[in-house]
Amino acid sequence: MTSISLDSADLAGLDVDAIVIGVAPAGAGAAPADGAEAIDRAMDGRLADALGALGATGKAGEVTRLPSLGAVPARVIVAAGLGEDPSAEDLRRAAGAAVRSLAGTARVAVALPASGAEGVEAVALGSLLGAYSFDAFRTGDGHKSPVEEIRLIAPASEEAALGRARTLAASVTLVRDLVNTPPSHLSPEDFAGEAERVAAETGLAIEVLDEKALVEGGYGGIAGVGQGSVNPPRLVRLAYTHPEAGRTLALVGKGITFDSGGLSLKPTDAMDWMKSDMGGAAAVLGALAAIAELRPAVNVVGYLALAENMPSGTAQRPSDVLRIYGGKTVEVLNTDAEGRLVMADALVRAGEDSPDLIVDVATLTGAQLVALGTRTTGVMANDDDVREKVVAAAGRAGEPSWGMPLPPELRKGLDSAVADIANISGERWGGMLVAGTFLKEFVPDGVKWAHLDIAGPAFHKGEPYGYTPKGGTGAAARTLVQIAEDVAAGVL
Repeated sequence: MTSISLDSADLAGLDVDAIVIGVAPAGAGAAPADGAEAIDRAMDGRLADALGALGATGKAGEVTRLPSLGAVPARVIVAAGLGEDPSAEDLRRAAGAAVRSLAGTARVAVALPASGAEGVEAVALGSLLGAYSFDAFRTGDGHKSPVEEIRLIAPASEEAALGRARTLAASVTLVRDLVNTPPSHLSPEDFAGEAERVAAETGLAIEVLDEKALVEGGYGGIAGVGQGSVNPPRLVRLAYTHPEAGRTLALVGKGITFDSGGLSLKPTDAMDWMKSDMGGAAAVLGALAAIAELRPAVNVVGYLALAENMPSGTAQRPSDVLRIYGGKTVEVLNTDAEGRLVMADALVRAGEDSPDLIVDVATLTGAQLVALGTRTTGVMANDDDVREKVVAAAGRAGEPSWGMPLPPELRKGLDSAVADIANISGERWGGMLVAGTFLKEFVPDGVKWAHLDIAGPAFHKGEPYGYTPKGGTGAAARTLVQIAEDVAAGVL
């Protein structure tokens, strides 16, 4: 990952290759924001004129490059638009867009108006996430490497904020890398191996159930989904403990390492990005890695429900009946509604840890994209207060989300003629809510629970924006960390 450090030296004299400053709207043009004064002086007060000549407006997301022409040692000045009254998320996005635009540059100074710990963390995190690049399978031809070193202009007293940003960036980077890894290189067994590596590095306790243990233990959902693949399924349990913790949070993540739809085969254009169908499990693993570093006073257990959904002579069939962990039976009417089957096993198992709150995260439904688009997570819960507090936590973490209902009348559509419940509804509408209603059936009585559907936010198919790259985004990892901290603080 790109290195980052604090620097309080004179910006105009720094020996770097490029300098990032902030600009805000001013009339028909843009004006330098706080932190850019040294650059303006070095340019004899003509920075605003230069920006105006290049058409800069200062609007959020805008990036304007101009040569320094020897006014400072850095050859390039990058003006990042902040918009009016920038929030922490505006700072993150501005820093990310600017640093991403400097790919191929070695050393960069970032001088955005970061006020206090929140501002420093936002700029540092945005900068690091903007520098992300997934290069594991590149040969190097024609590809610009991300910025190597960032010097953040801020007081040395903000080292703690910088450290938190590093931890969160490492968490999101882990999630992005896992989501971007092709399924040829990330089977359920491979994913479990990565979890073992993370556990060893961070001190998390870990238990891995293989295909034999899953069958013997009665995990019919995970075993059933995975039985059609030559790559057998896994269930991973991770645990973080704190000596002063009085509460327990359980996190459950969907980990379908590739989703062909099974015998209910997906169309081609819906399958080419299904390597991302393990984004929920990746988010849980990334969050636990960060939680282990940040040490909030809460116990956290995480479950990664890992399987590959493939069609074959051994695959589950529409009309098969599976027995979920704990005994409840499910009629499989559509094998492409497989995520809820593996999640059902993990939700029941998570209840055995006596958690105060269960939060699950999954790339669960195409209906999420229809309802909320590609950037906004749908949040459902069995408690209205929990739902709204989870949405608030996501907002503070900088991840857009929206609270959604679980109308009780949707449950009837999941009635089965032969089992306790069917995995899809006989009704066409409200697919995201129906999936949440199905999961709710497997949450232990009396336990508060929230469900995050990240089908769209987990994988960005368009052009990069802000600190968000094309491909895996790292969605929900920061939200889960914030939820853990809120539980520790008694806020949630």
